Amino acid sequence: MADTPKSYFEEKIAAKLTAKPDLSKAVNATYEFNITGDNGGVWTVDLTKEPGVVSAGSGGAAKCIVTCASNHFMDIVSGKMNAQMAFMSGKLKVKGDMGLAMKLQKVIG
Repeated sequence: MADTPKSYFEEKIAAKLTAKPDLSKAVNATYEFNITGDNGGVWTVDLTKEPGVVSAGSGGAAKCIVTCASNHFMDIVSGKMNAQMAFMSGKLKVKGDMGLAMKLQKVIG
């Protein structure tokens, strides 16, 4: 299991997209993740390309921007915290297309 957001995006999500190239076709959008706090950073997950591309930094074309503290993000991806509850309590913020936010679990789960 990845222990930082960087390793989660650059290893786990990248491997998942390679293993499941149909995921990018199903979602067909670009997400930007702004992870704050210790070990934070910005990552772009581009699912408009096959098999999907994870890159550090902002690509500027995201239709859905997710902001979350590093510790909360790691709790969500490890299953310790429910993403919907995190959103409802303000620990996970989403800007942009809420329909894409609903598909987020396919990407980060």
